[in-house]
Amino acid sequence: MVLPQLSPNLKGKLTQTFSLFNLVKSCTQAGHTAMDSVESAKKAAAYRAVDNHIKDAYRVGIGSGSTVVYAVERLAQRVHKEGLKVLCVPTSFQARQLIINHDLELSDLEITPQLDVAIDGADEADGKLTLIKGGGGCQLQEKIVAAAAKLFVVVADYRKDSSVLGEQWTKGIPIEVIPMAYRTVQLKIEMELGGKAVLRQAKAKAGPVVTDNGNFIVDWMFERAYDWQKVNQQIKMIPGVVETGLFVGMAKIAYFGMEDGSVKEREV
Repeated sequence: MVLPQLSPNLKGKLTQTFSLFNLVKSCTQAGHTAMDSVESAKKAAAYRAVDNHIKDAYRVGIGSGSTVVYAVERLAQRVHKEGLKVLCVPTSFQARQLIINHDLELSDLEITPQLDVAIDGADEADGKLTLIKGGGGCQLQEKIVAAAAKLFVVVADYRKDSSVLGEQWTKGIPIEVIPMAYRTVQLKIEMELGGKAVLRQAKAKAGPVVTDNGNFIVDWMFERAYDWQKVNQQIKMIPGVVETGLFVGMAKIAYFGMEDGSVKEREV
């Protein structure tokens, strides 16, 4: 069969189409490569933390978020391979499901009120390991569990490592509030500290995000550096505030997975 010759106009259109296809393909591959790099970084940090800080008979606080998924994965590997006996206390419904799905022994703070170590992620960590947490809305339970542990260990990828808060994370500091008080809390924060306090809205349903504790989250978009210990206390004194996503002086060591596959450690 003889194929008809293509007109110059049609050839030009086909060339443009193939060029666009190759561009989209290239961008997609680049996106996958970047995502693979981030996931590899998370995994490296989480594995290092579990290997360095969890021993037999330990009582372990399990944080929330994507990096902790790898920490639980590694913990389950060690439990099943080495026969470690550990009790796991979750910081959220997600963490509880991770523990159950990996056949780890589940406990809670009523039964196990003192922990040897808590491992959790962070939205951002500064040079002193002051953290912003709560991007996933679990900051209250995360802070309670972290405070119950002798050692609080942070695991994150390189995107969360900053010299000062706000350098990388631009979504503000999460503040959990009683629903009836969210508007007064917003106004009080803006009047006393400046910036903008925004009620976090849900993406899969109409209305605000509701935490595991039945509360709302206000994200405070701050405009400058602060004395974070002082600001944390100031916000907590506002009636209606349950807890903030500022973790000041709590984390002792952090592991940041890097793009090249290495793990950066920071200890305070």
